[in-house]
Amino acid sequence: MGFFDKLKKINIFAGFGSELNDDFYDELEESLILADAGMDTALELVAQLRQRVREKGVKTLEEARACMVEVIAGALSTGGLELNLSTTPSVVLFIGVNGVGKTTTIGKIGAQLRGEGKKVLFCAADTFRAAAAEQLTIWADRAGAEIVKQHEGADPAAVVYDALSAARARKSDVVLVDTAGRLHNKQNLMNELNKISRVIDRECPGCARETLLVLDATTGQNGLIQAKQFKEAAGITGIVLTKLDGTAKGGIAVAIARELGVPVKYAGVGEGVDDLKPFNPVEFAQALI
Repeated sequence: MGFFDKLKKINIFAGFGSELNDDFYDELEESLILADAGMDTALELVAQLRQRVREKGVKTLEEARACMVEVIAGALSTGGLELNLSTTPSVVLFIGVNGVGKTTTIGKIGAQLRGEGKKVLFCAADTFRAAAAEQLTIWADRAGAEIVKQHEGADPAAVVYDALSAARARKSDVVLVDTAGRLHNKQNLMNELNKISRVIDRECPGCARETLLVLDATTGQNGLIQAKQFKEAAGITGIVLTKLDGTAKGGIAVAIARELGVPVKYAGVGEGVDDLKPFNPVEFAQALI
């Protein structure tokens, strides 16, 4: 069974007539909008499909389906899909609102990196949410990773400083940093992330860095709004899309990649450690339609 078979198939092409006419394209646009792709993305994808159908002389629904897989996979291919972990240590910041599965995502990625033989250090820099450090500690134990944490309410940038000092001393390969999902307002959040960024620049100049935004796929277009705000506040190198196994329709992945030019790097379809995988645009596109 393919990884994305767990994605609820909404089958974008279901119930269409066999004629590739204007009605077919109208229905396809509607299907894509219902799949959370959003109006602008749906219109653009269908325009690209029309062009391919013309250029290739496509006549059948099956051929059009294959072209649509190519169009969606192309829209999702907006940059490097793999994490840049080229320095020792490398730093991966995880950002996103509370409740999207951020801490769980760190645990799963940490476990996978440990499985590849890397020495992993978790940094509990979400000091505002009660029990966040305890939750991350449980995942660190499961993953066989080390963890640096302080008391609740501590300065997040100070925790990051401690973690980077520890990573250098212990020759850790990767530092995975949990950050606060919500502060009093966007300005506070921006200031906090900027402060953490300055500490990383100062303590690990030139290190490989990723900033991954964790999004709950079930939030649909609201996820796109979140992504735009976080991109403004922190800059993002990739997206982790969680909860694709539930009621999520998946089209939001295409909208985010297209509108933000940021690649989806991981996708989650369940609770298990193996239910978070590096993202594959072609497999995803095939599952979506």
